[in-house]
Amino acid sequence: MSDLQTLNSTGWGHVDTAARNRVLRNTYWLLALSLLPTVLGAWLGVATGITRSLSGGVGLIVFIAGALGFMFAIEKTKNSAAGVPVLLAFTFFMGLMLSRMIAMVLGFKNGSELIMTAFAGTAGVFFVMASLASTIKRDLSGMSKWLMVGALAIMIGGIINVFVGSTVGMMVISVMAIGIFSAYMLYDLKQIIDGGETNYISATLALYMDIFNVFQSLLALLGIMGGEKD
Repeated sequence: MSDLQTLNSTGWGHVDTAARNRVLRNTYWLLALSLLPTVLGAWLGVATGITRSLSGGVGLIVFIAGALGFMFAIEKTKNSAAGVPVLLAFTFFMGLMLSRMIAMVLGFKNGSELIMTAFAGTAGVFFVMASLASTIKRDLSGMSKWLMVGALAIMIGGIINVFVGSTVGMMVISVMAIGIFSAYMLYDLKQIIDGGETNYISATLALYMDIFNVFQSLLALLGIMGGEKD
């Protein structure tokens, strides 16, 4: 699952161009594949209403426990044949967790349009970040600590807002999340391109979480600002 680091013209500790391209190609394929279980999980959640009761603190606990459990399992299996199935199971779980918001948005008269707009917006962000990552020459590793601080601030704010239930708070958190995780997308793509990430399962997990958070935040923002009631 992990490409070996090799000696090239730049010396030890760098991954050659062929290995970097292989990691990037495998990451893109697995990322595309990971969206299928996400869609399936979201559809199942909406169709059955299985996540309807997961509101407030209960939903938060289930989400955090499930996500952390899966991430631990992915980390343990990323260099084995079980890594891809575990990652796909995680993306199915994330689709289930997303289904409650999707069901709420579908309750609007223009719900389907909002979902497609959020999807198109997320795809646009990914295209822009991928283009920037392939053209920027400078090292972006210094971004990591600032992005981590931003992500922690969003997480803490989100947990507080689950209990406060502020619409304005949700809008602020969503805008912040779109900015932070778009930047994370650029950082993670640049890590792959520069050879800083040599395991395509880990790379896929990082990019998937970036995309998931941007999409979820866009959808929340569109639902709050553009949802049309019957």
